[in-house]
Amino acid sequence: MNRKVAVIGVGVTPPRSRSSDLSYKEMIYAAAVAAYADARLKPSEIDSFVTCSEDLLEGTSIFDEYTPDQLGAVQRPVHTISGDGLQGLAAAFQLIQTGLMNRVVVEAHSKASNILTLPHILNYAVDPVLNRPLNVHPYAWAGMEMQAYLSESGSTTEDCARVVEKNKRAALANDRAPYGADVGWEAVMDSPPMFDPLKESEVARHSDGAVILVLAAGGYLPADVDPVWIRGIGWISDSPTLETRSWGEATYARLSAEMAYKMADIKDPADAIDLAEIDDTFAYKELQHCDALGLFPEGAAAALRSGSMGLNGRTPINSSGGTLGRGNLLEANGLYRAAEIVLQIRGVAGKHQVRGASIGIAQAWRGVPTATGAAAIFSKK
Repeated sequence: MNRKVAVIGVGVTPPRSRSSDLSYKEMIYAAAVAAYADARLKPSEIDSFVTCSEDLLEGTSIFDEYTPDQLGAVQRPVHTISGDGLQGLAAAFQLIQTGLMNRVVVEAHSKASNILTLPHILNYAVDPVLNRPLNVHPYAWAGMEMQAYLSESGSTTEDCARVVEKNKRAALANDRAPYGADVGWEAVMDSPPMFDPLKESEVARHSDGAVILVLAAGGYLPADVDPVWIRGIGWISDSPTLETRSWGEATYARLSAEMAYKMADIKDPADAIDLAEIDDTFAYKELQHCDALGLFPEGAAAALRSGSMGLNGRTPINSSGGTLGRGNLLEANGLYRAAEIVLQIRGVAGKHQVRGASIGIAQAWRGVPTATGAAAIFSKK
C-alpha cells in the first residue's frame, strides 16, 4: 500500500540549557497539548503512539511505560524506538503506510541536564573488547574523524569555525534556540582545544526539551489543518565498529538520504531542496553531512565560503541555528529538525523564515560513536 502521509500537528517545548523546574513529563505534556491543538484532534482520535528514548539515557528500564499519561495514550498502542526522533518518524510513517493506522503521534525529548556521566554511557556503544577498555572520552573519536574528514575533503579548520559563526548568529533570530551568540570565526579558532583539531566551541552544548509531531494519512486530515507531506524517508546503521567504517565520509548520511531521495523521486537534491536542517553536533559534521547529502556540487566548504548556506543563500543550512544554536537534545535532535522544516514550509518560522521554502530535508545522526543516521524529505504538496 502506498498512502500519502502528512504532518498535521507540531508541538515544541522551547529548548533550555536547564529545566530544573520541569520534569520530562511536564515538558512532553506541554508539547502534546500544543500538537493536538495544531492538529485539531483529541488524543482519543489518535490510533497509535511512538516515543523515542534510550533506557540508558533515561535511567529507567522499559521507558515506554512512563510516557502514555502525558500523551493521552493510556491503554492505547504505544511503542518505543531506541533511537533518534527521525527513526521514530520512520516507524510512524510505516504504521500509516501499512493501512493499520490512520493517525500516529511521534514524541521525543531530552532531559540531558539530569545526566551526570554522559561520556560513560556513550562508551557502552563502542566495542567492549577492543575499544571500551581504553576508557577514552567518546569525543576523542570525533576529533579523529574530524581530522580524517579535513584531510580527505580539503576543508579547513577555519571552515569549521565559520560553521559555528553562521549557526550561532542564526540562532539569535530564533526564540527556540538558547545558545545564540554574535561570535566571529576568529574567536572560535582561539577557543580551547578539546580533542585536536576539535575545539570546545565547535561542540554543541546540551539542552532539555520535548517535541511532538502528529501524522495522518491522506483522507484522514481534519478540517482547517495545514498539512506538510512526507515525500521520502530513509534510515540506516553503518558499520558498528570504529575499525571497519569510513572515517572521512558520513556513509550513513549518504545511504539514508539516497533512500529518501529515491522514495521522493528526487534525482538532483542540489536543485530540488530549498533548505536543510542537518546534524551539526560538532561543527565539522555540518560540512561532512552536506557533502554526504549532495546538496552542493562544489562541495560544502566552498558553498559555506560563498554564502550559499546562509539564510539568503542558495540552500540555507540550519537557518534555525542548528544544534550548535538550539543545543544537543540527544534522541530528540532529529524530530526537532523535522518540526523546524514543517514550520518553514508552512511559512511560520518567524524571524529566521526562509523565503519560498516548499521542500526541505531533515537529517539526523544518532551521535558519537555510532554510525546510525536518518533523513526525511518534506514538501508543501
